[in-house]
Amino acid sequence: MAKLSTAALPRDAVPGDADAPLPLDAALDDLIGYALRRAQLKLFQNLIAQLAVHDLRPAQFSALAIIDRNPGLMQADLARALAIEPPQVVPLLNKLEGRALAVRVRCKPDKRSYGIFLSKTGEALLKELKQIAVQSDLDSTAALNDTEREQLLGLLRKVYQNA
Repeated sequence: MAKLSTAALPRDAVPGDADAPLPLDAALDDLIGYALRRAQLKLFQNLIAQLAVHDLRPAQFSALAIIDRNPGLMQADLARALAIEPPQVVPLLNKLEGRALAVRVRCKPDKRSYGIFLSKTGEALLKELKQIAVQSDLDSTAALNDTEREQLLGLLRKVYQNA
């Protein structure tokens, strides 16, 4: 069996250290999609940890925030806003209803449709969750100053709103 040389193993690159090997994923450094995904993972790992205290996931938090802004929203519209398939909304709403955070109310014009509303409990929790999400963003982007944070947000909006 061949023995691995420790010289071939990557070590943390030190600025100014020309002999330091490149990170294993350096071949992907120039890809925007890769950089976005790595940044998204970092931000979500922090947010997931914060939301876990409330037994919620980022998609459920997002749903609560969207419902709050759009009371009476239909399930299909919520799915579109979350960029998920309509069948995926059902278990998400079941969890929110099971926790008494949201309710589905049958619409009078179309008896087959349901509008989605936050409960009083959902409204109160969402207020706290919004603060958690803001702090999580600030913690995860601590390497950026306020101007850089605003620039990044503006550029990301430009990318996804013009898709």
